[in-house]
Amino acid sequence: MSRPLRQTVLFVDGYNVIGLWPRLREILNVHGLETARRDLIEALVNYSASRDLKTQIVFDSQYQYTPTVKETVTDNLSVYYTEFGQTADTYIEKACANLRQEMRLSKSRLIVATSDRAQKLTVIGYGAEWMSSQQLANDVESVASGVRSRCQRSKRPSRRFLASYLDPESQKRLAELRMGKK
Repeated sequence: MSRPLRQTVLFVDGYNVIGLWPRLREILNVHGLETARRDLIEALVNYSASRDLKTQIVFDSQYQYTPTVKETVTDNLSVYYTEFGQTADTYIEKACANLRQEMRLSKSRLIVATSDRAQKLTVIGYGAEWMSSQQLANDVESVASGVRSRCQRSKRPSRRFLASYLDPESQKRLAELRMGKK
């Protein structure tokens, strides 16, 4: 018997998200698909870690003769490339159907990020929550912005000394006094 999931699981329809995020769409147009995929993965690594999500990004390989490939990027993020003839939509829908009972028993959440209306209706029917690609983009940016502001606050100099509250000219004069210069 598999152990129950406790983390929220997030499935991301990779190409749908790349096509609808303005930043990723621009990267796709300028630098190509591989760079856009890499940027999406990088953004979701940080997002998944900060939100404690078990994220699975799914990319179509339906027109390439390849088996399903899974790459584990971090403990919280995996990337799946579907097998020949399978779309990301069908892969995500099957995963939702397979996880439905387990998620209900463990009272965990299952979220699917896509702006594909047909997929939205299908996964909601399996008990998953739906998040639009734009909503995911906004949430990812919000988390990244919060992390940046926390990092900037932690890099500020310590203001333990009275001299650190002085303007630069006063600090210079005080330093000269300490050194015995007029």
